[in-house]
Amino acid sequence: MVRRHELTNAQWERIAPLLPEVGGPGGRWADHRTVVNGVLYRTRTGIPWRDLPERYGPWQTVYERHRRWSADGTWSKILRALQADADATARDADGSWAVNADSTTCRAHQHAAGAPRRPPADHPQKGAAPVRAEGREALGRSRGGLTCKVHLLADDRCRPLVWLTSPGQRGDSPMFIPLMQALNVARTGTGRPRTRPDRARGDKAYSSRANRSYLRQRHIKATIAEPDDQRANRLRRGRAGGRPPAFDQAQYRLRNTVERCVSKLKQHRAVATRYDKRDYIFHGTLATAAIVIWLRDLTKEPSDTA
Repeated sequence: MVRRHELTNAQWERIAPLLPEVGGPGGRWADHRTVVNGVLYRTRTGIPWRDLPERYGPWQTVYERHRRWSADGTWSKILRALQADADATARDADGSWAVNADSTTCRAHQHAAGAPRRPPADHPQKGAAPVRAEGREALGRSRGGLTCKVHLLADDRCRPLVWLTSPGQRGDSPMFIPLMQALNVARTGTGRPRTRPDRARGDKAYSSRANRSYLRQRHIKATIAEPDDQRANRLRRGRAGGRPPAFDQAQYRLRNTVERCVSKLKQHRAVATRYDKRDYIFHGTLATAAIVIWLRDLTKEPSDTA
């Protein structure tokens, strides 16, 4: 019997071949499905690891496997495979491919604070250059306390494509180009990954000369609203201000898909409120929520709106 927040048989058959081989010394990787369901249950409900129902086995096993797969990229591998399978359906009816940019702030629980400055041995960025104190583990302080911001690209079917995390006080515009550079959708057959969409949509926060120039150089159509202050400054300069940027109102209305994608992600309470101390583990939590969204779309399962 499939319980609430667990994978159906059709969903499990899609991701089972992508997991590490079962077995190993002492049966370390035995019973993947039970553990994966435990991880998804925790992502959806946001409960502490120690409070996982007994049907998922020892909580230490579920947590440790989630941590390991967040570090070695297993969750990201599964997500990329699902995106590759859906590559043919990712395009719009007219054959184009559009992405929509937005960000959301996730309040960090007090349990997310206090991560040691020295990363563990299997940290994915072990040996990398140290980050500044205000950006450590993608946590920042504001009037509301500790916050983490998730910068996201979604397609027109409300499915997350790629994301980056930053401290909560970080602005949206400086993260747009790194977000576009991180876009990489693999193909199931031959050919290089898809990295250049036909159109990019964003709200006024992404309107900057650098962002528009980047899209223009890559021959990507920009549908980004122009803020009132930029418009006033351009008009004040007269002919020196240049022409207004092209803006398609009908295309801009489609940008709501990324906001609906954020809503789907935040139905998972471990995403809406960050409990993970380490940024790479929080990325793994985001990946598990994204995997559920893609699996529901690919297997035509009804959405869990409760």
